[in-house]
Amino acid sequence: MTMTSIELKSALEAIIYAADEPATLEQLASILGEEKHAVRAALDELVASYASDERGVEIRAVAGGYRVYTKPQHHDLVRRFIKSLRPPLRLTMPALETLAVIAYKQPVTQPEMQEIRGVNCAGVIETLLEKRLITTAGRKQVIGRPILYRTSKDFLMRFGLGDLDELPSLKEFEALVREALGADDGIAAEAPAEETAAESGEQAPPESASPSTPDASAVREGSGESPTADSDVAGEGPGESAGRAAKQAAPGSQ
Repeated sequence: MTMTSIELKSALEAIIYAADEPATLEQLASILGEEKHAVRAALDELVASYASDERGVEIRAVAGGYRVYTKPQHHDLVRRFIKSLRPPLRLTMPALETLAVIAYKQPVTQPEMQEIRGVNCAGVIETLLEKRLITTAGRKQVIGRPILYRTSKDFLMRFGLGDLDELPSLKEFEALVREALGADDGIAAEAPAEETAAESGEQAPPESASPSTPDASAVREGSGESPTADSDVAGEGPGESAGRAAKQAAPGSQ
């Protein structure tokens, strides 16, 4: 028996709300036993009904499906509430920069990331895999057959993207980093040299380093890279630094 428009929208609302991952049009049509065009029309009406200012949430198309999200004007309040319940996702600056490289150059191998960033990325790749922001994408058909990496569905969901075609400009990416990770709160504070070096895959300098060793403010946080003439690393915020890494990864920038 075919559902009425009201029944269909009500059922869609319930399923999308309960789903752990974005519910696709195919999944929704199959479970409801309705034609795709009818489900799509009901979804369009449902999405439009949530666009009202009276609603605190919206239904958004992300990662190939539909999911409920809080509206941007309430993000600060919701973030404050979530932070009171559990620790937020925190990434170090090297992890953010590596994530930017992967996002804009995927699929990409570890040697290619290291060529762009100039440092060993093994540790941060492991961190990003553990946090499910990236995943493997087979092996590149070259000597040694290195593993390829790409961003995951969790990456799309966290940054509110429907697919990779929606990756923003570099300036917008900086803003997304701040919003998705809670501004500066999502950027892990500078860790002790041993801990940060372990993540970036580098060897920490001994405590008795010579006076000529650059201090922490003159070196990119945890990356071991010396500042360049055209980049004031110490003065960059988390978004600008991640955006700069993405710009290096963008075609024609190398």
